[in-house]
Order: sequence, then C-alpha cells, then structure tokens
Amino acid sequence: MSTDTPKLSKVEKIKEESQFLAGTIGPEMAADTDHFGDADIQLLKFHGTYQQDNRDQRAELKKTGGGKAYSMMVRCRIPGGRITSSQMLAHLDMCDELGDSTMKITTRQTIQLHGVLKSDLRKTINRINEIGLSTLAACGDVNRNIMCCPAKINDGIREQLNQLTDELTIALAPQTPAYHELWVEDPETGEKTLEGGGEPTGVVEPLYGPRYLPRKFKMGIALPEDNCIDIYTQDVGFLAVVRDGKIIGFNVLAGGGMGTTPALKEKTYPALAKRMAFCTPDQAVEVAKAILKVQRDYGNREDRKIARMKYLVDKWGIDKFRRAVEEYLGTPLKDCTEDDVTGFDDHMGWQDQLDGKWSYGLNIENGRLYDNEKVQLKAAMRAACKEFNTELRMTGHQSIIFTDIDPADKDKLTKIFSDHGVRLTEDTSTVRRWSMACVALPTCGLAITESERYLPSLIDGLEAPLAKLGLDKDRFTIRMTGCPNGCARPYNADLAFVGKAKEKYTFYAGGGWLGNRLAYVYKDLVPADTLVDEIVGVCSAYKSHRNEGESLGEFCTRVGRDELESLAAAAPRP
Repeated sequence: MSTDTPKLSKVEKIKEESQFLAGTIGPEMAADTDHFGDADIQLLKFHGTYQQDNRDQRAELKKTGGGKAYSMMVRCRIPGGRITSSQMLAHLDMCDELGDSTMKITTRQTIQLHGVLKSDLRKTINRINEIGLSTLAACGDVNRNIMCCPAKINDGIREQLNQLTDELTIALAPQTPAYHELWVEDPETGEKTLEGGGEPTGVVEPLYGPRYLPRKFKMGIALPEDNCIDIYTQDVGFLAVVRDGKIIGFNVLAGGGMGTTPALKEKTYPALAKRMAFCTPDQAVEVAKAILKVQRDYGNREDRKIARMKYLVDKWGIDKFRRAVEEYLGTPLKDCTEDDVTGFDDHMGWQDQLDGKWSYGLNIENGRLYDNEKVQLKAAMRAACKEFNTELRMTGHQSIIFTDIDPADKDKLTKIFSDHGVRLTEDTSTVRRWSMACVALPTCGLAITESERYLPSLIDGLEAPLAKLGLDKDRFTIRMTGCPNGCARPYNADLAFVGKAKEKYTFYAGGGWLGNRLAYVYKDLVPADTLVDEIVGVCSAYKSHRNEGESLGEFCTRVGRDELESLAAAAPRP
C-alpha cells in the first residue's frame, strides 16, 4: 500500500469509523423516525439502499409545516442480469406490498424498488435474501453489479462469460458480517433466519480494508461483435478474445466512467476506458483484484469528485497504471490483441438459442414496470412468468429477455403481452427502442431536470418527423439524464441530453451506438420544449449531408460542432 497519509474526506472517515459498515444502522432502524442520519445514509449504500425523498411533495409539505416525504430505494445485485421467474414474481410482490407499486430495471442489468419506508427496509432486504439474491454491494464504494452479455445463445462462449461474471462477483464481494447481522439474522436472537446471500468469512475485509474503495467501481464483460454492456464506460472491462470458437483470453480495459460535475468542468469529465493488457481466462480474477487494489491504494480519498479510477488512469497514463497492476499481480501481462468492439446487439425480439429453443427480448421503455388503465406491464410479467417459469435476463438497455421458449409457444408468449396492452418489440419504433433514461425526478436527490418521465413524450414528438425524413429505421442512441452524473451513460451516445438547469439540458452529439467514442457538447442550456426541433434539425442535416454508410454519431463527429449547428439551422423541417 501507499505510505502517504492522505487528508481524508468526510465519507472516508465515516467508512473508517463504521466497524466495517455497521455504523449505527441497527439502532437507527429501531428508532421511531422516518429517516436515517447523515453517516448511516452513506453506509447504507454499501448495503444496497439509498435514502430519498419525493420532491414532488416538498412544496406541499412545506406549506403545511411538514418535513420531507422520506423513503428508501433498494437495489439488487444480479450478476449479468440473470434472474428466475420466481425471483421476478417475488419482486413484483414486494413492489406492491412494500414499495410504490412500480419497479425499475436499471442500466446495469438489475432491479430497483422505490418508495420503501424505513420501517419496511429490513423486511424488504430480508425477503430479497430469502429468494436467493442479495443487495450487498449493489451501491457504495465497492465493486458493483457486474454487467455481462445477457443473450442466452448456446455457442459455448456466452456460458464462459457468465461463469467469469459469477467468479468475479464472489471474489470481489465485501466480506463484512454487518450485512448479515443487520438484514439476514434474527435481530433479537442473532440466529440466521435463512440460507440466501452467502456466508461472511470474517470481520476484517481482506481485499477492501476498513475504508473500502475511494469511489464506486464498475465492471463489464463483452464480446467484440456484441458490446451490449457498453464496455468502454466501465472502470474495468474484459473483452473476450475468441479463436476457433473458444475464448483464449481477454483484452483488459481500464479507466472508464461517465459522471462529471459542470461547476468543475476542468477537473471532472467523462472518460472511456483504455486498452491495458491481455490476460488468459485463468488470470482474469486475479487481474481484476490487482486493478482494484491499485485503485484502493492510490485512488483519491481527499476529494470524492475526482476519486473514480478514471482520474488515476489519466493522471498516471495507462502504461504506468499497467506496471502497477503487474506489480500487484506478480507477473507481467501481454499486450492486447487487435480485437476491439465491432458491433452491438440489443437482443430484442426473437433470437435462436441454438439449442432448439428461442428467446424473446421485450423492450421496456426506460425500464419501468407499472400497471395503468392502458398498459399492464406488471400483470403481463406475472402472467408470462407463471405460464413459462423460465429464466429472465435483463439487458444494459433496461429491457427483459425471456429465455427457453419452445417454438410452438412463441405466439402464446406474445399474446400475453398484447392482451395486456404491452407494445411488442417489433411494434416499437427504432428510436424508442434505442433510447434510455435515468430515474431523475421526483426521487433522485441529484436530479436537476426530468428524465424518465419526459423522454417518452420527446420520443412521441420525434417518431413522425423521423419517418418523414426516412430515418425511422436508422439505428442511433438517444439517452437522457436528469443530472451530469450520467447514470444512463449519455456521454458516448449518438445524441444525449443532460440536465443542466430547470427544464434545460446540455445537448451532446457525436458518440455512437458502438460505445467507443465520446460525444461533444453541441449546445448548452437548451429548453426542454425546443429539444424535438433541435433533434429534427440535426437529423435533417444528417439526411442531407451524410456519407454513404455513415452513422448519425459519425456524421456529427466528422462535421464538428460549428458546422453541425449551421447545417441544422438551415435544414428543412418535415
């Protein structure tokens, strides 16, 4: 470890003094209050939950002299997004019984429950463990949910990716007993109440130490022809190198991350991961540990705004960073092979599993499952899970794949969706299918603008103009976030909108669906009610001036910001 003694940030001190994440969470849960104190709010993240308040209710509560409408968001850890039908049904029950009656599929292939009251928090996390899942390390300054290609294609390759995902999840999981003591064991007797969630191995964290990591840490595993988990946005990425139908190793990428702080634009920025080295399959877990240890020991613990590993990689350069990783690993690594990302399959619609069965990817707009008078998404999920009792897989675009469907049952599955008013993937416009948004208002404390609640109406306004331009079949990504933290990975999208001020967004252009190029700021402080016209202008310019085979993001990059603005202003609107 580094011998330097850093000036620790407030959160670092909270972690160090927490007795391995226990803090005073137990006594606070027993207290007759509707919210937790500041220190425990930080520690609860490691346990998979954030304290929030409904910002839609703030003004009304203030008028009546009340406080904030507090609740908890609870996030699962679901490696690679793989979940059983019974586990999905249990989540649907919990969102009705303990949450706000909706649930969210996240951009990291997992599930969030919203609106859980403090008094129901232990019951919720206990039930999640009871069904064989966990919330430990779904949030916090640790390795979070590991993303992996969700496709169930029996080609002998994707199963190896899933196996590595599971091995890494176990190897990099926190070992503190506090999680089990708080959520799994009986609070009065200390006896274990269930078998789910694994067993703690001791008080001392052999990998993380008492301060854990300086900041959140994200990993993803992908194939060159199928970068469906946005590998370049990860702190660490393992890109499979395949020869003659077998994985011979991985090109290891390091230093990606999306979040930024506008007020500190020279200091904070989004970054794509850099190609570091090649490792063999049997080296992968130890390489991941070595990278994590370098970030643990040399990442910034004074200023959380520049504590992500991307800043360390940029400060040192990838060569110095690689040498540090090799030192921790105890052996040199080979250089990356020529393999790089070349494609992106969202796995929507019907796909052949190559084993006589099929999978069906259902597009879930912005990942929100709900029921109303027009659409009954939750009811459709219940019916499909009960009918087929199959494995489900959540995608990095917030959607769901139903696996192992017999060819004779294909119409039965889609009829369930149609009977519940759910739009089938094949009836979803291309622009809607390739869009995604973060939660934002009303529950995210960082949100400046709307995102999830606004993007659908923006897409509504785009569909007809794009069809008139003849671009309704063109694939490009549109992503929206309520703040610059970038939870929907906006900074490498073809077009993106990041909340900057009330009802105003920063408009980014020039990324791409392949995920290996950053977008640039096209316009700042764009009013929400002008976004559709701004997008149509860019798309019209693209239609008139693109090169053959050029994508929207490539076009925006080629012409640059100034010319794009001129072309868009002059472009006819359909």
